[in-house]
Amino acid sequence: MIVDPRVEEYAEAHTSPDGELFERLAAETHEKTTAPQMMVGRLEGRFLGVLVSTLRARRVLELGTFTGYSSISMALALPPGGRVITCDVNEDTNAIARRYAEEAGVADRIDYRLGPGLETIAELDGPFDIVFIDADKPNYLKYYEATLPLLADTGLIVADNTLWSGRVIDPEDDEELTRAIREFNDHVRDDPRVENVLLTVRDGMNLIWRREARAPTP
Repeated sequence: MIVDPRVEEYAEAHTSPDGELFERLAAETHEKTTAPQMMVGRLEGRFLGVLVSTLRARRVLELGTFTGYSSISMALALPPGGRVITCDVNEDTNAIARRYAEEAGVADRIDYRLGPGLETIAELDGPFDIVFIDADKPNYLKYYEATLPLLADTGLIVADNTLWSGRVIDPEDDEELTRAIREFNDHVRDDPRVENVLLTVRDGMNLIWRREARAPTP
């Protein structure tokens, strides 16, 4: 996170609460996982829900289920008949996600897929209205290239952690994951097929859409 923690706390305090279920999910994630910072939390969960609602998304693909905060947030915002397909490789965190989805009443809107993300993507047909990429960072570019052909004409790809705690701007940081995020951001910026905006929400969210989806200039 590169935002001043006090600013983050203020923003959370002035964002509509998610409710007691999400509070328990967050607490269990911190208690039972080794990397609870992977959870999106209130600000990002709310933002993803707003995107689903605003875009009237009916089909969502998520890469990186973790304990389910994001998939439940998006599923709650779906219209009747909407569906989230969410992919992960960790059975333990997946079990937590499923349990809370049942309790939230959205288990029937979420299709859980266990296995390597690229293999799962290869089995899917588009179009998807939203693709949320929040999985292993070295594969971000591969996930992007695999899902862009499945994106709806007016759809949106959202890639998380694209500021990588500010490490992307540190010229001395040549660590593998930092390089992977930099390469992803550079590739998206230079890709003539798309337009994007890299937001400073939490740890960075890169929003990407097809260039031809932009409204024509009068």
